[in-house]
Amino acid sequence: MSVSRKPSETRPERMGALARLPVFLALDGKRCVLAGGSHAAAWKAELLSAAGARVEVFADEVSDEMRQVAADAPRGDIVIVQRVWTPEDIRGAAVAIGAFEDNETSAVFAAAARAAGVPVNVIDKPAFCDFSFGAIVNRSPLVIGISTDGAAPVFAQAIRAKLEALLPTGFAQWAAAAGRWRAMVKESGLSFVARRKFWQVFTAHAVANPESVPTENDFARFVAEVKGLGAAVENGSVTLVGAGPGDPELLTLRAVRALQSADVILFDDLVSRDVLDFARREARKMLVGKTGFGPSCKQDDINALMVGLAKQGKRVIRLKGGDPLIFGRAAEEIDACKAANIAVDIVPGITAAQGAAAKLGIPLTDRDNSRRLQYVTGHARSGRLPDDIDWRALADPTTTTAIYMPVKTLEVLVAKATAEGLDPLTPSLAISRATRPDQQVVSAPIAELSTRIAEANLPGPVLVMLGHAMAGAQAVRKVAAAG
Repeated sequence: MSVSRKPSETRPERMGALARLPVFLALDGKRCVLAGGSHAAAWKAELLSAAGARVEVFADEVSDEMRQVAADAPRGDIVIVQRVWTPEDIRGAAVAIGAFEDNETSAVFAAAARAAGVPVNVIDKPAFCDFSFGAIVNRSPLVIGISTDGAAPVFAQAIRAKLEALLPTGFAQWAAAAGRWRAMVKESGLSFVARRKFWQVFTAHAVANPESVPTENDFARFVAEVKGLGAAVENGSVTLVGAGPGDPELLTLRAVRALQSADVILFDDLVSRDVLDFARREARKMLVGKTGFGPSCKQDDINALMVGLAKQGKRVIRLKGGDPLIFGRAAEEIDACKAANIAVDIVPGITAAQGAAAKLGIPLTDRDNSRRLQYVTGHARSGRLPDDIDWRALADPTTTTAIYMPVKTLEVLVAKATAEGLDPLTPSLAISRATRPDQQVVSAPIAELSTRIAEANLPGPVLVMLGHAMAGAQAVRKVAAAG
């Protein structure tokens, strides 16, 4: 008999330690001081000018690179003053940058900047820096900064290259359009909730069509789409998301996008906590889990909470282990949403049988031994073995069977199946915590598997798979054990 429990909110994890706080400075039209005329200083002058700053360069020796940058400044003016800097030059500047070879001069410059209350950076000398630049991915006004706290600049550049490849250049156009349209959205007559829906529509279109040029027709179309939803837009939404069997790298891109846009996440016990790391940090995270023959939230309570939050205008993510449509009570939750006129979407996930088979390197079907795959639940609503299992299908030697939630009823299930013709020597596996780093596997003929599971004391969740396709996995395990 299961023990009832109420949905409970998990405390958000505290922010981990930061070597540097990422801050984006607004420098447009502000005076910035740069002491030094070297090649490295020229690159910093170019960055400051690109951000709109008015750059004053103080140096008695000026490199050709600095003169070229000053002659063709990206945005803000770069003025070269061919003399050594003074403390008076720094006063009133937005930032002060120094390019010096020796620590003594660096220390004097940093002290003068700090005395004037100006943030200071001395190039390649972290000990004298109040801030650092890092590697930059430029899709302005979308800008990404990458810092390793000076420990590994080459590594930061490698990460920048990866991000450059991932982010379409067209994102710059869509980010710029967002800036132009923000005031127009506020003046459109849309409610607060409807304006948020506008930006969701905008984002979905921009991500799907990054290289298309945003136009005023797009703006009008997005507004019309939101207005077309009528009163329903004031409601939130519910998305059933498959978290996969445990390994967070098996999340789909669509699942990650859903997690990162959530207001509230209702998650099960079976969901790996590593998966929650992909969620929007500000989202509320509430455990509504069910455990086999242990404390469990009532389904009616989950439905009521899910619908109630959506009616408050929240974007609710119902996060389920594996695939939400396979033994995940999705039908009851979908019906509850439809009855309340709440929009519901479904993001499929990799189910445990697929994840476990991939991790073990075994096929679930093959042309010689297994021409059919079936999923079976090990217990009914009552918690006991279901009465309506097709025993002849379970005994079919050409079928691979995945049994979910099997542990408590497996012995009875095997007894009935063998009475209906299941070969007791059929190869089988019990997989605990499939795809996770602590995955465990027990292999045995199906008649012996229940005893082997008890001896191994496998932690949940456990999945049982049987069929001749499992013979390959047993052989691999025997070779590994012999080695």
